[in-house]
Amino acid sequence: MSEGKETPILEMVGIGKRFGGVTALTGIDFDLRRGEVHGLVGENGAGKSTLMKIIAGVHHGYDGEMRIDGQAVNFRSARDALAAGIGMVHQELSIVPQLSVAENVFLGVQPTNGLGVVSWGRMKREAREHLQLLGIDIDPTRETGTLPIGMQQLIEIGRVLFSGARIVILDEPTSALSPPEVKHLFEVLGRLKAKGTTFVFISHFLEDILEVSDRVTVFRNSRKVATVDAASVDKAWVIEQMIGAGHHELADAMLGEIRLESPKDAPVMFSARGLSRPRSFTDVSFDVKAGEVVGLYGFMGSGQTELARALMGKARLHGGTVSMGGQEIRLRSTADAKKAGIALVPESRRAMLFGHEPVYKNISISILERISRLLLKPGEERRIAQGHVDALRIRPFSVEPEVRKLSGGNQQKVALARWLTHLPRLLVLSEPTKGMDVGAKDDVVKIVKGLKEKGVAVVVASAEPETVLTMADRILVMRKGQIAQEFAERGVSKDQLLAAA
Repeated sequence: MSEGKETPILEMVGIGKRFGGVTALTGIDFDLRRGEVHGLVGENGAGKSTLMKIIAGVHHGYDGEMRIDGQAVNFRSARDALAAGIGMVHQELSIVPQLSVAENVFLGVQPTNGLGVVSWGRMKREAREHLQLLGIDIDPTRETGTLPIGMQQLIEIGRVLFSGARIVILDEPTSALSPPEVKHLFEVLGRLKAKGTTFVFISHFLEDILEVSDRVTVFRNSRKVATVDAASVDKAWVIEQMIGAGHHELADAMLGEIRLESPKDAPVMFSARGLSRPRSFTDVSFDVKAGEVVGLYGFMGSGQTELARALMGKARLHGGTVSMGGQEIRLRSTADAKKAGIALVPESRRAMLFGHEPVYKNISISILERISRLLLKPGEERRIAQGHVDALRIRPFSVEPEVRKLSGGNQQKVALARWLTHLPRLLVLSEPTKGMDVGAKDDVVKIVKGLKEKGVAVVVASAEPETVLTMADRILVMRKGQIAQEFAERGVSKDQLLAAA
């Protein structure tokens, strides 16, 4: 990559953006060089997503100037951006699982013959050729939904590239990938950037950012804090730039070893013995004490997510027993689980929250029968919700906005707040910090610590090592649907968890 005075492929000068009375960006200068991977980090709400959406043509009406190859541009739509060679791969994949690989590669732009009929033979042939350029040798007729998530991710990246994009924005591309899949993705990015493709790599996995990026830009509070060569800094420096001082516990989990200690004299709140579900997990047994956090860690597909769903009655158990407070219970449905005092915050916030409803309704829905026997009491709902908004630092500090307008981290806090008014006996958190920035993760850690102090038993299921390291008192590592190793009453590091998984 040239370090000379070559004109940047993209340059932004003095970019500012407001949404109503809220400032999203202030005086941003940003540039991309040809054939580089440019890492972008910052807390949720720091402004990085807004800037990327300006580049991708989603947002317009901003201050400042954007230039492509030295020429000023002002995109009015994503179509305009794509025509200029800019594409974006969003965190939530738009792959259609029921369609074939070839159909997904050419989704919306299928090649046709002179009669306007889709040329299936040409589409399959060209899809195979395109994917082989990414190091993927796969049957183009295969149903995409049967492929590993990592392969689906590469197919989506391929689709953007084959549309003609020379600048590709990747939003959390490694959040659902196993280490081998991440390694493959980085190899693909290396080959493509050598051919001149430029990437923006947005991620909360700081080690991924530092490994794959040539330069890194840090955002904080709607401003750019720094742009540096990735090789010149380490994770500790990036964390400090993102969140400043005062987050030592989270920084320790990212950088070093955590000491695991379970409550000594607390009674067992929840017991599982021999739990099994075909193609998900087999013969899983563990206990959770009152005021204890048990982490279930494993790579995607190891069974921890399916186990979390089964504990809430969302997936049927085919074997084994569960007990709450020494009494055996049956988990045939979510109603059974709720009656037993079990609550779940699922990995998909969309599955739990009502996006078009205000914050207070999303929080109060779990206690409506307690505060309104016959008639709704919105004043009481707002009062209770406002207490949680203030205590959990949900931004903005209001119960009125529609939940869909909040950042991912603040949506997760709303999901947690739902269970804080009437505490469950067991709280199951599935991927509670997925896609969240460092600061928001730290807030969730504090929330879980507060629940521990109130005697709630907590299970945290995650494929993110930092998540279980920062939250858990004891960690169970799952591999191929079984508990492979337990870490308790000792020091443990991220490297040890990865090795056990």
